[in-house]
Amino acid sequence: MLVERIEHKWLAAFVRTFTLCNVQAGEVVAILAETQSRRVNVDLARLALEGMGAKVFEITLTTPPLTAPAPVRSTGASDAISQLVPVVASLARADFVVDCTVEGLLHAPELPTLLQGADGKRPRLLMVSNEHPEILERTVPDPALEGVVRSAMKKLKGSQQMHVASAAGTDLRVNLNKAVVGGVWGFCPKPGMVSHWPAGLALAFPAAGSVNGTLVLAPGDVNLTFKCYLRDTITLSIENDSVVAIEGSGVDADMMRGYYQAWEDAEGHRACYAVSHVGFGLNPAARWDAMTFYDKRDCNGTELRAFAGNFLYSTGANEVAGRHTLGHFDLPMRGCTVRLDETVVVSAGQLVAEALA
Repeated sequence: MLVERIEHKWLAAFVRTFTLCNVQAGEVVAILAETQSRRVNVDLARLALEGMGAKVFEITLTTPPLTAPAPVRSTGASDAISQLVPVVASLARADFVVDCTVEGLLHAPELPTLLQGADGKRPRLLMVSNEHPEILERTVPDPALEGVVRSAMKKLKGSQQMHVASAAGTDLRVNLNKAVVGGVWGFCPKPGMVSHWPAGLALAFPAAGSVNGTLVLAPGDVNLTFKCYLRDTITLSIENDSVVAIEGSGVDADMMRGYYQAWEDAEGHRACYAVSHVGFGLNPAARWDAMTFYDKRDCNGTELRAFAGNFLYSTGANEVAGRHTLGHFDLPMRGCTVRLDETVVVSAGQLVAEALA
């Protein structure tokens, strides 16, 4: 197990990332943490910011009690703030917010209010994923990634349909009409911007009733909610956004069925089975095999959402489609071909550079 302590190389990685976020001397910077946050990242953030001349304050909240029927993982929707108005108001008055919560504020209900800002200015927010700092060191944002992600987002916004196919048997169609498109490249230099580190993907949140077909998860594909590589084949049948059948005889399929069922039983509806977002990874510095090298407690898995050429299928909450649930799966897949209308942007798991130029 790697030791969590202050290392100069990790401090330098934080300084580099905050420099890309345009942190200036004299700026007011808030660090948001909770009692279950990875403390070394909080300390590295504070030391880096203070060394850059920022005026830093830290808010550490008590991690709320678990009220869900199963462990909540991989949601990007931290409940640490729990609608505490003074906390949101304090963060809204900062120039820059460093989010070190366990799940992150990316889909937290308080984020829109926070980003509205106060006193005529809007904060920018960087979610530092709950990773061991060595992972953050390896995936320090590359300025060149911004152009690639923006180009991929433009392709998504200008397309009517995404078709995903694979040699394993995937045949999935996504209607992109009325989808909301997003992307992250790992830094946020302008007011109101949000990003996360590690980063490097483009994605779409489809409107209701937009996704149909078959998704075949093959050995080596990733279940990030469970932080594991699949050993068995799982076939998901998807109708009108929702997984209606989970076929597979191995433990991987049994565990997926069980987790879905836990949320269906607790919430009384099937929103957990429906698509949250779809997209593809663009970061050549992110590695598919990264989880092999780390204990589960050291790895949050954000890197695997972004490795270049993966197709990311996620189920769970989707505000665009009006669905809300805490049950969430992130499923990065290898070897897929992703076609946007008539343009192939990923061919058998390899990015097509000229299509994203």
